[in-house]
Amino acid sequence: MASIIFRDYHYPYPWLSNHMKNIFHRPFFIRLFNWEYWSFGAVYFWTIPAWIYFSLRSRSFFFFSASNPSIENGGLIGESKKNIHDILPKEYYPATVHFSSATPGVQVVGEIKSAGLKFPLIGKPDIGGKGRAVKLLHTEQDILDYAKHALLDFHIQEYIDYPCEVGIFYYRYPDAEKGRISGIVSKHFLSVTGDGKSSLFELLKADSRSIMYLENLEAMHKDKLNEVLTAGQVRIVSPYGNHARGSKFLDDSDASDAELEQMIDNISKSIPGFYFGRFDIRYKNWDLLKKGQEFIVIELNGAGAEPTHMYDPRHSIFFALKEIIRHWDIMARISRINHKKGIPYLSFREGLDVFRVEKKNAELLGKMSAQIN
Repeated sequence: MASIIFRDYHYPYPWLSNHMKNIFHRPFFIRLFNWEYWSFGAVYFWTIPAWIYFSLRSRSFFFFSASNPSIENGGLIGESKKNIHDILPKEYYPATVHFSSATPGVQVVGEIKSAGLKFPLIGKPDIGGKGRAVKLLHTEQDILDYAKHALLDFHIQEYIDYPCEVGIFYYRYPDAEKGRISGIVSKHFLSVTGDGKSSLFELLKADSRSIMYLENLEAMHKDKLNEVLTAGQVRIVSPYGNHARGSKFLDDSDASDAELEQMIDNISKSIPGFYFGRFDIRYKNWDLLKKGQEFIVIELNGAGAEPTHMYDPRHSIFFALKEIIRHWDIMARISRINHKKGIPYLSFREGLDVFRVEKKNAELLGKMSAQIN
């Protein structure tokens, strides 16, 4: 696999004095000069003409719904993780127990024990994204608290402690014998390195990435913020492979080869009605992954999957827009082929209803995230 290099952010003018660099070391300026922190709307606004173009060619604004016929809405929004688990062979995803939002915490603990799951565990909402309301659970009390604050159906699954995580974007045209990998992103959990003098809080403030998530990190580590790490000690401060939770995403698309593509193609063909999306995978090492060994699919994302390799800090906003549009073009082509085969698009009214429900779910996810963290 391509070598992994930890890349620091660069200030716009490296010759600036330390005083001026301290001024630029503020979330406003870091966000300004690093598009990866821009809001969803600020990035995707520029892609609206492309979406209109693909909609006109497909004769539907909701063409995405035909991209993956076995996933609700093609997997763009509102898809249930439980339903995705139902079509994904069990050997590929972590041991998981699903619950309704009304399930009493004591019952949740009991079913977790009956299923034989061991700590640590991961709690996730059944409908979600961007790491919202996802939490690492270490004790029974953590489970009780998670169930208490669940505003949506949720599931609890075993924590996969493989050291590496990658996102692999895959697509296959319905009439094609083989699919293709269109992007690979390696994920690096947010971490800081001790100097023997600074507290964890001081390290978080001094780091140009962690300062962007400082409020959430303070809530997560409130009882450890005064801890002083020894010199050279590395501490993962956010163990979630989500860009929105602080992970650094690096583009390793050049690591794709025939062996990996065949392995991913084999998995994809075992999933009925799946043609377009991203596998988020935890794995032991790259060579074993290519052989289809020592890995777990922790998420399968459909039409709503981003080509997350675009978030590599080396890439410009123009590269990101090109990748978004390139993948939308592929998705639209797949949808049109499926539509000709009899897969319906969402009607205009159905599409509007889906987005209304998504808005309500997003509000609940926001409240749930605030409560569990």
